[in-house]
Amino acid sequence: MGKILDVIIIGAGTAGLAALREVRKRTEDFLIVNDGPWGTVCARVGCMPSKALIEAANAFHRRTAFPEFGIHGSGSLEINIADVLHRVRRLRDEFVAGTTKVTTDLGKRAISGRARLIAPNRVEVNGQELCARNIIIATGSSPVIPEAWHPFKQHILTTDTLFEQDNFAPRMAVVGMGPIGVEMAQALSRLGIDVVGFGRSPRIAGLTDPHVNAVATASLSQEWPIYLGEKAELTEKNGKIHVRAGGTEVIVDSVLAALGRRPNISDLGLEALGITLDDHGMPPINPTTMQVADLRIFMAGDANARTALLHEAADEGHIAGINATRSIPICFSRRTPLAIVFSDPNIAIVGSRYDVLDSGTTLIGEITFSNQGRARLGQRNKGMLRLYAHADSGRLLGAEMCAPDGEHMAHLLALAIDRSLSVRELLRMPFYHPVLEEGLRTALRNLAAQLPAGNGSDLTMCEAFNLDALD
Repeated sequence: MGKILDVIIIGAGTAGLAALREVRKRTEDFLIVNDGPWGTVCARVGCMPSKALIEAANAFHRRTAFPEFGIHGSGSLEINIADVLHRVRRLRDEFVAGTTKVTTDLGKRAISGRARLIAPNRVEVNGQELCARNIIIATGSSPVIPEAWHPFKQHILTTDTLFEQDNFAPRMAVVGMGPIGVEMAQALSRLGIDVVGFGRSPRIAGLTDPHVNAVATASLSQEWPIYLGEKAELTEKNGKIHVRAGGTEVIVDSVLAALGRRPNISDLGLEALGITLDDHGMPPINPTTMQVADLRIFMAGDANARTALLHEAADEGHIAGINATRSIPICFSRRTPLAIVFSDPNIAIVGSRYDVLDSGTTLIGEITFSNQGRARLGQRNKGMLRLYAHADSGRLLGAEMCAPDGEHMAHLLALAIDRSLSVRELLRMPFYHPVLEEGLRTALRNLAAQLPAGNGSDLTMCEAFNLDALD
């Protein structure tokens, strides 16, 4: 078995690399083990290649607004999907190369192989038993493909395989209208693919506010048909896939499975830890320390099924890396929740979601962007923003939105929530004219009107003109 290491890190994705960064500051007595390709999910098959595809799709789609701006001749523009995918992979490879540089200088301290826990302080890798005082589990996740779909797997794509295609089939179903499904369905549609979307939930992209969900669904449905609220069933006939959901049936060439990602824990050996696992095979994990039960094991990133977002995985790897090199773990305050879907309009959820708020103590302010000045100038006047504030203090609690450039407003609101700012404190911020953030100010004013009146000499009392050109 050899010597006892200080730390073994299992997984070299975002969480694993963040943990490695902290571990290396405190000890050289470690190993990092990775099963499969090195390089993070984000760089290889997630955030970066998907956004490269989205940017190409949006650039091509922009031509549909050209006539409104007096620009003619856009009908002659063409797109070459093979060239688009070549660029996606070229950029992807550059990003992956950057992430793998982190581990190239580790030599024998970086091992390719599948790790399996055989005790709380022992791991088997490639037939060799390794022992460590601390273990960090950062094994990531994999796309969900229902077992019933396996017989015609050659027609099924996931984000692990989508960007490897030389071209796309002309007709595609996207099953799953969560964040990934919505992003990819819109991008594929804008690239000229005949897309049909299916979602088992009546809500899309993680939204919980029914008003925002209705606006988002209506807006996106103008680009491709979306069928919600029924489970999609797939069958294969004559080399085509039949997708049936409720009373709807379509025939497609391929299906993008966007049903979420499952933590890579099935063969990890968690049962060897001697602790109770839940119905999903997951151990108890402290979200402020990342510690598993009272063991010297820490679980970070997608592997713990908490929040599959890069910034959260990086934070959790940071926490795990520090606590795995301390005798007593320390608790970390987590960031304000923030989730963004890069559809057009952007969809975002910040702070407390609508469905967890107490309706008796929560005020709501809103705006629709259909007549917002800057949005109209750019032919981007669609979407809705809803803000939630505490009825007594006026403190901002959260927001859900489907809004042009919502990704930027979401970050501003996350900062405000983190700082416990009130509606009136936010209204003291200058709003330049004309910007999309004036829509945010309208929603804040809507909230302020529901709160007790402020000081007459306070500029937060400055009212709207109620004129599109000025507000």
